[in-house]
Amino acid sequence: MSAAQSVFGTRLKEARLKTGLSQKQLGIEAGLDPFVASTRVNRYELGIHKVDYTFAVRLAEVLHVPVAFFYANDDELARLIFAFGRLSNTQRSKLVSQAEAWAAE
Repeated sequence: MSAAQSVFGTRLKEARLKTGLSQKQLGIEAGLDPFVASTRVNRYELGIHKVDYTFAVRLAEVLHVPVAFFYANDDELARLIFAFGRLSNTQRSKLVSQAEAWAAE
C-alpha cells in the first residue's frame, strides 16, 4: 500500500463516518452493485484496492466533499477542504478573498 492509498483510505473513511453512511450504503449510492458494495468500500478504505479518479469523484459527490479532501496528506488542510465543501458559494468567495489577503501580508 502506497502512502497515497493510505491517505485516500483514511480520508474516505473519515468522510463516510462524518456523513453517517455504512460502507454498503456509500457503495450503493456511488453506483456499486449491492452485493459487492460493502467489501469494495472496505478495501478502498484499507488501501487494498486503488480508486480511479472518476470513481473518487462519485464518492465525493455522495459524501458532499471536494474530491481534493481524499488526497490531502496534511490533516489541517484536509479539515479546511472538508469545511470549504460545506460552505455556500458566497461564503467560499469570502474565505478565498480573506485567505488571499492574509497570504499577501
